[in-house]
Amino acid sequence: MIPERLQGLVETTQPLAERFAARGKRLYLVGGVVRDAIVNRLGDAPDLDFTTDALPDETEAILGGWADAVWTQGKRFGTIGASMDRRIYEITTHRAEAYHPDSRKPDVTFADAVEADLARRDFTVNAMALRLPDPEVIDPFGGLADLAAGRLRTPLEPEESFSDDPLRMLRAARFVAGYGLAPDDDLVAAVEKMADRLSIVSAERIRDELDKLLVVDDPSAGLWFIVRHDLAPQFLPELPALAVEQDPIHRHKDVLAHTIAVVAKTEPDRVLRMAALLHDIGKPATREFGPRGVSFHHHEVVGARMARKRLTALRWPNDDLEAVVRLVELHLRFHTYEMGWTDSAIRRYVRDAGPLLDRLNNLTRADCTTRNAAKAQRLHDRMDALVSEIARLRAQEEIDSIRPDLDGTQIMERLGIGPGRAVGEARDFLLELRLEHGPLGEEEAGRQLDEWWAQHHSR
Repeated sequence: MIPERLQGLVETTQPLAERFAARGKRLYLVGGVVRDAIVNRLGDAPDLDFTTDALPDETEAILGGWADAVWTQGKRFGTIGASMDRRIYEITTHRAEAYHPDSRKPDVTFADAVEADLARRDFTVNAMALRLPDPEVIDPFGGLADLAAGRLRTPLEPEESFSDDPLRMLRAARFVAGYGLAPDDDLVAAVEKMADRLSIVSAERIRDELDKLLVVDDPSAGLWFIVRHDLAPQFLPELPALAVEQDPIHRHKDVLAHTIAVVAKTEPDRVLRMAALLHDIGKPATREFGPRGVSFHHHEVVGARMARKRLTALRWPNDDLEAVVRLVELHLRFHTYEMGWTDSAIRRYVRDAGPLLDRLNNLTRADCTTRNAAKAQRLHDRMDALVSEIARLRAQEEIDSIRPDLDGTQIMERLGIGPGRAVGEARDFLLELRLEHGPLGEEEAGRQLDEWWAQHHSR
C-alpha cells in the first residue's frame, strides 16, 4: 500500500508509465513532488520529474507519438523534456554526478539502478522515489523517517554529498527554513569544513538558490544557518558583517538580528525580500560615535551602492537589481513623515517610489522590529495616515505618473523656440510647479512659464 495522498500522482502518470513498461523499462517519480505529496504540500500543477533505466535515446523514442512536444536540450545530461496536455515532464536516465575539485560543472555518468541515482541526491527527504505504474515507495535512505522526525541528513556521508555538488550546502538552508528540518551534527560539521567549496559553483546557481530561500514563508532559520555555519561569507559577506554593529534604535538586537527579523516580516516577494536583506548593509561603513551614541548617517546611500555591487556579482537581472537598489536608497524616507508632510512632499514620495510604492511601504512597516508596543503602534499609525493621504491626493489628481501641465510641443509653441536645452529646462520648471502645487491647468502653467522665461532667458 502507498499513502493515499500519492494516489493522484499515480493516476496522473499512468499513461506515460505504461508506455515505459511496454518497452521493458522502469519509470519512477522522484524528488520534490514525492516529498511534497507525502507532507501534503503539493500545488495544483506540480512539476513532474522522473528517473528511468531507459537511455536518453530510448526515452525520446518512447515519448514520440505520445507527447505534444519533446525537447532534447538536456540530452547530454540524460534528460529529455516533454509536454502533454499543458503539463511539463522531465525524464532523466538514472545517473550519478560529481564535481572535480577545480570544476564548476559536473561530470555525468549513467547508472542502472534507481538506488544508485537516489544515493547521489542531496538529502534523504529528496532521495525517495515512487515506482510506476505499479506503485511502490522506494526509500533506501530513510527519507520518510527523517520527514517524520524533522531531520535533515544526506544519503551518503555529507562530505561526499557536498563534494558531488557544493551548492547543496546552501540548499540545506532552504530545507531548514522551508520544511522545519533540523540539520544533524555531521551535516553541520561538513558545511563548516567545506564552505569554501562554494567558490566553484557559478554565481547564477548561487543566486537561484538564495532566491528560493528568500521566498519561503519564513526564511529566518535558513539565514541564520548560512551565517552561523560560514556559508554567507562565500557569496554575501555583507550579511555576517552586520552582527557586530549594534543598532542604536533597536537596542535589544544587533543589526543582523534586526535584518533577519525584517526579512521575515515582509511579504514573500523576491525583490522585496532581497531589499529587506540588504537594507542596512551600509551601516558598518557609516558607523560614527558621538555624544548621543552611535549613528549611521547616510547608510541608505552607501547601502544602495553596496547592494548594486553585490547583486551584480550574483548576476541578478538588471530590472530587479535596480528595484532593490531603489528600495534600499528610499527605505528611510518615510521617517521624516513624523514631522508632517505637505502635499508636495507626498507627491515627491510617490514620484520617487514609482511602481515600487507598495513594496516600499511594506518594507517600511517591516523595518519596525521594536519590542516597544507603543512605539510600534505610532509607526503603524503614521504609515496608515500616509497611505490615507496618498489616497486623498489620488482622488483629486493623477499622482502616480506626474507630468508637467504642458508638454514639450506646447512649451516650444508658447515660447517660440525650437528643440534644445531650453525646452528641457522649461519642462523641469513646470514639473517642479506640478510637484509643489498640484495641477495648475494649461492657462496658469503657461502664465508662470512666461514669467520664468522672462526672468531667466530674456537676455
